[in-house]
Amino acid sequence: MAGETANNTQIVIPSLTRVWLAEVGTTAPADATVAMPAEWRAVGLTTEDSLKFNNEPNFEQVRSAQSSYPTRTFQTQDASTIEVDLQQWSGENFRAVYGGGDITEITAADTKKHYKFTPPRIGGRTEIAACIEVIDGGKSYRYMVPRTMQMEGVNTELAKTKEAVLPLRLAVQGGDDSDAWYVITNDPSFAPPAPPAGG
Repeated sequence: MAGETANNTQIVIPSLTRVWLAEVGTTAPADATVAMPAEWRAVGLTTEDSLKFNNEPNFEQVRSAQSSYPTRTFQTQDASTIEVDLQQWSGENFRAVYGGGDITEITAADTKKHYKFTPPRIGGRTEIAACIEVIDGGKSYRYMVPRTMQMEGVNTELAKTKEAVLPLRLAVQGGDDSDAWYVITNDPSFAPPAPPAGG
């Protein structure tokens, strides 16, 4: 087709993905490949086909008697979510999946240490920062989310012969003073177009 730009190097196959979490306000990585700052914690192993970043803006349409089509459409809100199933059970992953909570050591009848996880009470959920890292060969992408919160029910299947995963479901939070989310990448196809000559 005339004018078609076909470039198979722009096809992304995520050969490696990672999910990182941190406290809100933690310094974000400076670029797409620098080592993650020490304050960021990787959630560890995740199922190979569960990681999704969803962006779902909502719109309203104005209809008029003079047209069969909407005469104006305007956006009413933005909504973005992160979904991933965690394979590693740990106290910190439980806190992420349940939106916070407390972990304490308890006195046990045996000599081994035991721990108690208590989910947050109503009004006690905490926001966290998140980073989705996607690597395809030499190309790296980092979806940076400064504020996100767990806002769904948790359904953990405990079948006898199937791995039990922790479903992490995070809703992006926003504000007028900062970006709700953004992507940092070293992919050369993201380079802004050069300014026109002589201008």
